[in-house]
Amino acid sequence: MADHVDTSPPNAGHPDADHSDSGRLAEALPVLPLTSGVVLPQMVVTLALETDEARTAAEAAADAGTEVLLVPRFPDGGRYGRVGTVAKIENRGTLPGGTPALVVRAIARAHVGAGVIGTTAALWVHTDTIEESEPSERAVELATEVRAAIGALFDRLGGRRLAEVLNDVKDPSQLADLAGWWPDLAFERKVELLETVDVDARLEKVLEWTRQALAELEINEKIRKEVSEGIEQNQREFLLRQQMSAIRKELGEDGGEEDLVDDYRANLAALVENHAIADTAATAIEREIGRLERTPAQNMEHGWIRSWLDTVFEIPWGEHTSDDLDIDDARRILDEDHTGLDEVKERIVEFLAVRKLRAERNSISASDETPTSGRKPGAIVALVGPPGVGKTSLGASVARALGRKFVRVALGGIRDEAEIRGHRRTYVGAQAGRIVKAMQEAGTMNPVFLLDEVDKVGSDWRGDPSSALLEVLDPAQNHSFRDHYLEVDLDLSDVLFIATANVIETIPGPLLDRMEIVRLDGYTEDEKVAIARGHLIARQVQHNGLREDEVGVTDDALHGIVSDYTREAGVRNLERELGKVLRKVATQVAGGAATPITVDRSDLRTHLGRPRFFAEVADRTAVPGVATGLAVTGAGGDVLFVEATSMDGAKDPGLTVTGQLGDVMKESASIALSYVRSRSGELGIDPDSLDGRRFHVHFPAGAVPKDGPSAGITMTTALVSLLTGRLVRSDIGMTGEVTLSGRVLPIGGVKQKVLAAHRAGLKEVILPARNEADLDDVPEQVREDMTFHLVDQVHKVLELALEAA
Repeated sequence: MADHVDTSPPNAGHPDADHSDSGRLAEALPVLPLTSGVVLPQMVVTLALETDEARTAAEAAADAGTEVLLVPRFPDGGRYGRVGTVAKIENRGTLPGGTPALVVRAIARAHVGAGVIGTTAALWVHTDTIEESEPSERAVELATEVRAAIGALFDRLGGRRLAEVLNDVKDPSQLADLAGWWPDLAFERKVELLETVDVDARLEKVLEWTRQALAELEINEKIRKEVSEGIEQNQREFLLRQQMSAIRKELGEDGGEEDLVDDYRANLAALVENHAIADTAATAIEREIGRLERTPAQNMEHGWIRSWLDTVFEIPWGEHTSDDLDIDDARRILDEDHTGLDEVKERIVEFLAVRKLRAERNSISASDETPTSGRKPGAIVALVGPPGVGKTSLGASVARALGRKFVRVALGGIRDEAEIRGHRRTYVGAQAGRIVKAMQEAGTMNPVFLLDEVDKVGSDWRGDPSSALLEVLDPAQNHSFRDHYLEVDLDLSDVLFIATANVIETIPGPLLDRMEIVRLDGYTEDEKVAIARGHLIARQVQHNGLREDEVGVTDDALHGIVSDYTREAGVRNLERELGKVLRKVATQVAGGAATPITVDRSDLRTHLGRPRFFAEVADRTAVPGVATGLAVTGAGGDVLFVEATSMDGAKDPGLTVTGQLGDVMKESASIALSYVRSRSGELGIDPDSLDGRRFHVHFPAGAVPKDGPSAGITMTTALVSLLTGRLVRSDIGMTGEVTLSGRVLPIGGVKQKVLAAHRAGLKEVILPARNEADLDDVPEQVREDMTFHLVDQVHKVLELALEAA
């Protein structure tokens, strides 16, 4: 404890030291620490001895017959004050709770000196008692002012009798020490009062503190008076607003609103000077600034106007980034980020080339660039394809290639039109729509906007968000897009919009008409392996805490993962499976296995379990009546099996079609059966086998909705196989619409269907003759691996698909 005592005060000394400056001999006294208060000279107080140190000091003083030194101790680490109070023990006893206590009379201040060794466990220190000098004329004058100030304070607090007691205190030093009884005076100030030996300085401190308390009391009374006038007691919200206003007034912050208005006007002037904003928008903003200036801060509309102005000025009016028009550099960036997707990359390069030529040859007149013309060249591209093929990440790559800011706006599941256009300001809590917020986030007027999942926008009683997108995605209109919240024209003509979708069937026709469709139909097996080698493995190695020199995955293993553990158009599941493999490797490395660890195809069963996909076409087509078709789903192309059977239907002949099918697909089944009935002789079918029979055509995977006419020739083949007993070849798939006359009509999604057939291990595909041009979109490697049969009549399909009798 003695370590916390300041051992360097003036006049401190040893018990055998000479006389101090005060003329009194320094003596040693036990220290009784005070942690919750300060005792000043002339005070008579009762002290509860709650700590061992206090009880030890009291016993030491009683045994030695000496006074005790009361020293304040700060709560921050036990630091002692430099000055204490010498106090005489008047009485000892016990408080009602059983705690021992002392009644002490404070005699004088004393400097706390160095600790000494006593015969008891108490802390003994040298003390140098401070003698009070005769009061100066200045002290007498200050005492009069202090007496008046304290009297005024007590008078306001309702303590008139206490104020009268002050008149009996004539000694200025004693008057200053009376402030120690003030309950609202902080502990630190009481210690400061004790340590101030000079009477004049002590009185000045008490006078300053008293005047501060009076000022605070007057301000509080003034605020309560100003707020309470004319206000009902039950209007609590209004009362709080008035109090806030009064507080700001007393703090001198009244000029804040005026400064705010000036800032708004300065920002508007800068935009107008730089021609960054249209005249109509500038007029609307100036009008709202005037409204803000006239509206009191207590009015709720004041906050609404400020929110509107803040939103407007957060828009990056006139801010543009310069396009990087280096064609070769753009190609390099796109190739670095994505493998394949040549059509999309070529479209972006074309966009850059057009902008480069326009910039170099200045083919657009100044009049065409005015905001009113609305004829700036725009590109609104829709990337349509199954999940996992890189549509979203491609948008970020385009922005990087162009040197523009990138903003993603998720549209999936939006059903409220206000999400796009914003809420009207008449609604409480109104705010701008996602388009405006995205512009604020981008910080420029020409970012790359990725409108993600545009095919999943819904509509209900709250509006149709897809209709709100019509203006956004129309280059002839979006130069003056108007958000419901802002109600000022916003130029979106410099924005490059890229929309993504899994299917185009759910996109409304007018919206689809405004977008240039670019299809991403999926990757071949070799492309997936290249993507894994160039992008996925490095990312998963980092995610799983490995280093590239600690693990290697062979190409054979990658082919095994693609063919045996994933069956998808994209690479999302491929990355997940790679993550599982690398987690197994990370476990081995963490366990101390030698590195590098190479993962081969033979290790996949250990890391990933049994293969989940295998070639099942041969097994499914091993009986008559089963044919292999090709279809397009939201997840890309897929192989679709068609099963046909018949039974005695003397009482209920006809056709049953199952598998959660749409109306178009059910009609295709009826057409197929009618064709078979009408051509039974040509097809080698006994007409008697058709009479009184009920046919059932089933599409497995009944939980997946299916529709469309492209399974027509597949159903026809399955029925003919059933009735003739001839098996359908296991290495061939087919797609095409059939008519009653036996013609094969073209269908859509050729590339996705061919890729699905390639993934399933089929070697031949039957396509409508009029789809020959679509084969140009199929990757060259797939065209080399497969044989395509282009037909225009059903009998040619049967000749190719059915095995010999």
